[in-house]
Amino acid sequence: MPDAPLNIADASFDLIGIDGDDTLWHDIGNYNLTEEKYRTILSAYCDLENMGDILLKTERKNLKIFGFGVKGYTLSLIETAIEITNGQIKAEGIQQIIDLGKEMMSGSIDILDNVIEALELLRPSYKIIVITKGDLFHQEAKFARSGLTHFFDGLEVVSNKDVQTYGALLSRYKIAPENFLMVGNSLPSDILPVLELGAWGVHIPYHTVWEMEHSDKDISDISRAVTLDNLVDVPNLLLGDK
Repeated sequence: MPDAPLNIADASFDLIGIDGDDTLWHDIGNYNLTEEKYRTILSAYCDLENMGDILLKTERKNLKIFGFGVKGYTLSLIETAIEITNGQIKAEGIQQIIDLGKEMMSGSIDILDNVIEALELLRPSYKIIVITKGDLFHQEAKFARSGLTHFFDGLEVVSNKDVQTYGALLSRYKIAPENFLMVGNSLPSDILPVLELGAWGVHIPYHTVWEMEHSDKDISDISRAVTLDNLVDVPNLLLGDK
C-alpha cells in the first residue's frame, strides 16, 4: 500500500466541494447592508444601542427552528423589532422589514474575483460540486443566477455543515474521505468538520466573518489543511506543472 500523501498538492481527489456564499459569490455584505436599512427603520421607534446584540441572540435562538438563510433571518429581524420597540412598531414598519427580506432573496449575484478563472482551470481535471447551507429555494436560485452552473457536477444544499452531513454526502457519492477536498471561507462549516472526517480542506478567508462562523482554531500545523488567499490559488496548488 502506498504511503499516505503528506500534503494537499500530493493528494488525489475524486471530488472537490466548494462553498457558495462568500467563496464563489459575495453574500455577507448583503446582510450588512440590510442591517443598515433595518436600523433606519427602527430608529423612528427607539434607541438602537443594543440592537446588534439582541438581533444576534434572536438569530442564535431561531437557528434551531428556522435554520440558516434569508427567510429565517427576516423572521428574526421582525421578532427583534417587536422586542426592542416593546411592540410599538407599526404594520408599515413590519412591511418594510419584509421588503428587506424580499430584496435579499431576489438580489443580483456578485461573483468574487478570479472565481471563473479558477473553475476553468479545475473543471477539466476534477469532479466539482457546490456544497452550501441555507434555504433550498434561495440557494438553488442563486446558483442558477450565478452563471457558474456549467462548471459543476451538482449542487448540494444542506441544513448544516457538520461531520454527520459531510459523512452522509460522501457515502452517497461513494467517495472515501481521503479523496475529498472541501474549499470554503468558514473554518467551522467548511474546514474543521471535513478534517475530523479524514478529508482535506482549503480555507480561503473572506474579509468579513459572520459572528456565528467565527473560529480561533489554528490550522497551520495540520497537514491536510491549507489557507490560501484566493480561489485561483487552488488549481495552482493542485495542478502545478501537471
